[in-house]
Amino acid sequence: MASGVAADVVFRARGLTRTYLMGEVEVHALAGVDLDLVRSELLVLLGPSGSGKSTLLNILGGLDVPTAGEVVYRDHVLTTADDRALTRYRREHVGFVFQFYNLIPSLTARENVALVTEIAADPMTPEEALGLVGLAARLDHFPAQLSGGEQQRVAIARAIAKRPDVLLCDEPTGALDSVTGVLVLEAIDRVNRELGTTTVVITHNVVVAAMADRVITLADGRITSVRPNATRRPPRDLEW
Repeated sequence: MASGVAADVVFRARGLTRTYLMGEVEVHALAGVDLDLVRSELLVLLGPSGSGKSTLLNILGGLDVPTAGEVVYRDHVLTTADDRALTRYRREHVGFVFQFYNLIPSLTARENVALVTEIAADPMTPEEALGLVGLAARLDHFPAQLSGGEQQRVAIARAIAKRPDVLLCDEPTGALDSVTGVLVLEAIDRVNRELGTTTVVITHNVVVAAMADRVITLADGRITSVRPNATRRPPRDLEW
């Protein structure tokens, strides 16, 4: 992980709140979050459902905007950006991985990744990206011919193929068993270490926290703890 000097801060969030109206009820998804993210670190966000993890991730990724507060990505003030600027920010800087893989069934692994590489400014080849997540031998397989873990690794390859500065992962192992989940976490860990991609992983699984540089716990829309790990454990050493 990079040292926390000011020049290494990728994200700076201050006073983030996000309120939704559900009928006549106000739901406070975030209630005043302050957070800095450092270049090349791997951060794990822990917390129960409804704690604000996904809302925070969506704001960092430019998929949502806060009700109040400010978030800055390097020199981009995301909270004042219009839709066009946010779309460009997502396209040029951010890779997303979600719990469900969202692969196109009629395309091979290679072709699913190529959807991104064909529109990126400085992409890897699909072969490079799939090799990085351990799928060099599965390039021409369709999603139906791949296991759940392999499909998730294709989704990771697709997310990283454009060489994003930031990789945001929302419950990437949530639909997987522990053995398969470890393979997916190994792919995320390798991308972070080898490419220096600033990485955020949302999980409700406390065990996953051991692979992070820092662990942030949320509850009721607030950060309740920030804990650095003295050392990062390899995903293969995790058991749940």
